Amino acid sequence: MPSSRRSRKRPWTEPVPELDVLRATGGRTVEDAGDGSWVVQRVRGSDRSYRCPGCDQLVPPGTPHVVAWSAEGLFGADRAVEDRRHWHSACWSARGRRGPSRRR
Repeated sequence: MPSSRRSRKRPWTEPVPELDVLRATGGRTVEDAGDGSWVVQRVRGSDRSYRCPGCDQLVPPGTPHVVAWSAEGLFGADRAVEDRRHWHSACWSARGRRGPSRRR
């Protein structure tokens, strides 16, 4: 007896949906600025607090923020990811307007 349940798969006649590149890359983008190329991921929050290198204040747990690391890691991609930093979103956006860098 044939099943009356319909397949949830996309029928052959429907167009293929466009790839969401941001979703496919885990939300990571590469931003080029005067201070280099950075891999940037915007996160909704985390379980712990982090010290923002832009303002030297805490990013409290659960606060949406930016995680960034150098895309031009001198010692390789693995080391660059180990050196990632958690920034307030506003501090990340304003980093080019600040004085000498405290980023590293």
